[in-house]
Amino acid sequence: MNYSYWELKEWFTNIDFTVVGSGIVGLSCALELKKKHPKAKILILEKGMLPQGASTKNAGFACFGSLSELINDLKTHSESAVFNLVDKRWKGLQLLRQNLGDAKIDFQQNFGFELCNSKAFFEECNSQKDSINKLLKPIFKKDVFLVQKDIFGFKKVSSNHFVNIFEGQVDTGKMMNELLLKVQKLNIKIVNNISVESFVEAGKSVEVKTNKITFKTHKLLVATNGFANQLLKEKVQPARAQVLITKPIKNLHIKGTFHLDKGYYYFRNIDNRILFGGGRNLDFVTETTSEFGQTKIIQNELEKILKETILPNTHFEIEHRWSGIMGVGNQKKAIVKQLSENVFCGVRLGGMGVAIGSLVGKELAELLDE
Repeated sequence: MNYSYWELKEWFTNIDFTVVGSGIVGLSCALELKKKHPKAKILILEKGMLPQGASTKNAGFACFGSLSELINDLKTHSESAVFNLVDKRWKGLQLLRQNLGDAKIDFQQNFGFELCNSKAFFEECNSQKDSINKLLKPIFKKDVFLVQKDIFGFKKVSSNHFVNIFEGQVDTGKMMNELLLKVQKLNIKIVNNISVESFVEAGKSVEVKTNKITFKTHKLLVATNGFANQLLKEKVQPARAQVLITKPIKNLHIKGTFHLDKGYYYFRNIDNRILFGGGRNLDFVTETTSEFGQTKIIQNELEKILKETILPNTHFEIEHRWSGIMGVGNQKKAIVKQLSENVFCGVRLGGMGVAIGSLVGKELAELLDE
């Protein structure tokens, strides 16, 4: 296609910053860049019709790690590393709420609950609860994890749950719409349905080749998370997460965000429905993919747990299914770094995009000042 003079001049000429990816990180990065460089021309490229990956597809958990997840993290990370992970997630959540406002993202602090598959697993986690609370006390100033008897009527799990009194939930659609509105009001341009295929650094600029057009930008910032290895040689693997949602359920009494099996399963209430996702641990090989879709093994297990554990005495129907692509690695710390003179990246959010996306975006923009 031959673009007009106007199209080339307005959208693809004299670009100061090009951000790849219009998810939480990319939009937050663009907002921070505009704050620091109000006269800059900023372009965001998005390969999907809507933000692809996980930003519009996640479950909307405003969480920072369940008790068993943090216990598990201590097997591969130092205490200070786990402390820093939680600290960043918590700060990221406060930044998200501050930037967008609780009402506009429908933030609700209905607590987080961790269900244990067996009494033995509950006891194992309970034996380490106090040490985890002590580790996190400098951040929260009080105990994070408490024990509570089941009040929801779940089956096939321990009668006691762990409660996270600081955990909340957001409306993912409202959150992303609000971020997009803020970006557009600042005259930051977003081009959708365009894929970056490669880039070459040339002096003080970067030539960006897409499936639609090739252009130059002064700085390139990559915020593609689970799709990062398609452009960068960083240690990021895609990880698919499958999700389903029920039709509205009358008199639904379940309220909060819930974790099961070390966080591999998660569910919540939304609009009188149950949103339920996870099961990646059933087939890690197949779920290490950047392709959207569902598999029978995971969907069948989600439905089974929904019927036997979550809603054992309640009739429900599945209305819709989808999947999202996260970016994970052998370490849970996000990769935020300068790759060359004019190229930067903020990727590998480890399934914690809602929590750390705003902060990673801010840190990515701040790399330019170092």
